[in-house]
Amino acid sequence: MVNQFHIAVMAGGFGAEREISLISGAAVGCALRSLGHQVNEVDPAVKGWQLPEDVQVVFLALHGEFGEDGQVQTQLESLNVPYTGTGSHGSAVAFDKVLSKEAFGRVSIPAPKGVVLTSVCTPPSDVRPPWVLKPVAQGSSVGLSMVSNEAQWTSALEGTLIHGKRVLCEERVEGREITVGILDDEALPVVEVNPKSGSYDYQSKYTKGATEYSCPADLPDAVTKKVQRLGVQAFKAVGALDFGRVDIMLDSSLSPYVLEVNTLPGMTETSLFPKAAAAAGIGFGQLCQRMVDLAINRSDYVG
Repeated sequence: MVNQFHIAVMAGGFGAEREISLISGAAVGCALRSLGHQVNEVDPAVKGWQLPEDVQVVFLALHGEFGEDGQVQTQLESLNVPYTGTGSHGSAVAFDKVLSKEAFGRVSIPAPKGVVLTSVCTPPSDVRPPWVLKPVAQGSSVGLSMVSNEAQWTSALEGTLIHGKRVLCEERVEGREITVGILDDEALPVVEVNPKSGSYDYQSKYTKGATEYSCPADLPDAVTKKVQRLGVQAFKAVGALDFGRVDIMLDSSLSPYVLEVNTLPGMTETSLFPKAAAAAGIGFGQLCQRMVDLAINRSDYVG
């Protein structure tokens, strides 16, 4: 029998990912209510937002700034309220692609070579084309640009700088894009992502039919086990907790390169984390319940 809780589902927030967050929050709220929980929605974009009295746990369905970056986690820690997912420090590290890359380097996790840019400039000489440009602190592929040559460089960089003052320029790993979901320190089945546009950007991620998914990914067993181990290792390297998703590229020889760790993966019908859980036999409602249980059972919400 499921213990029933008073849960605040926090969704909405700020920026480009607000709409996706609201969709995630609605899906989670529906699933939790079907399990008998008392659920209230809270949007931190509403001035003077407060949690309802007697809330026992907060389910974070936020994405991007003030969701994944540790800010809301810090506030909830000050209120001593349990919440789902990674603590404030791990959230901040995972959300900042430079801090993540440094964390990966400390434990020898392979990642694409990259440099940080802060203004429009010529391509860096020590990062070979083709390039990937992405804001250092954004989620859901907001501001992501694939740049094949110098003719595309300036306009692409200008477009990415709109989404943040710091841009990470990486060597593009050309091959297969996969993601490894993590639930309670265990790797879920690997999902392969095949965007029809060739780039898993914001539109490909959230437009129905724009991307094909394979789960479990059609990979040799040895490669599957390797990327699952690497996913768990990367997850722990940034200080993530309970659940998340690790995005990885496989080059032509199936060698893996970790791109990033997502501490609050999407919970929409096109989201990868629920797809991976489903392939492991974990339904959407059961997944939401597991996420709540992990939060309730965690004893320390400081950082």
